[in-house]
Amino acid sequence: MRRRNLLGAILAAPLALPLPARAQQAISNVLIDGGPYLPSPDAVVERMLELAGVGADDIVYDLGSGDGRLVIEAARRYGARGVGVEREARLVDLARAAAASAKVADRVRFRQGNLFDTDLRGATVVTLYLLPSLLERLVPKLRLELAPGARIVSHDYPLTSWPAERTLEFDSPEKASLMLEARTQLFLYLVR
Repeated sequence: MRRRNLLGAILAAPLALPLPARAQQAISNVLIDGGPYLPSPDAVVERMLELAGVGADDIVYDLGSGDGRLVIEAARRYGARGVGVEREARLVDLARAAAASAKVADRVRFRQGNLFDTDLRGATVVTLYLLPSLLERLVPKLRLELAPGARIVSHDYPLTSWPAERTLEFDSPEKASLMLEARTQLFLYLVR
């Protein structure tokens, strides 16, 4: 079953079958408007940053940043700067602690807030792992605020009104361990 179908079933119906502990923990972190908090597996994070071509001159914004792993890895591995925007205060606190532990707190910031209220004009790369309804609402903002040359990478869900420059598909065993579709799709968009 595709990930989007499973998520819809999980969110729409009471859980009748016991789930693995990791899946129960992820599902227990449901956000009101943004969907469930499901952290991107490390292999997916790596591929997202590679697909975006992140480098030391980039400023990576992760909208719905969760525990901060995308911007932390962008800073740690590539020397980029990063900003994570997250609604849930406990995840912002977790991300800040993780950044300090990774010794990149001077290169990244995490903000609690609404991603629609975030000024994206400084971003050169935007990463997304959001449900389709949020993605489509974000497209006008992305087009308006991002400068030509900025890159957007979306995990699993495309921006249906914007043609992707490149699509990457691969298996992610970490997702399968959460009872999600292991097949992962990444979509790269360029602002022109």
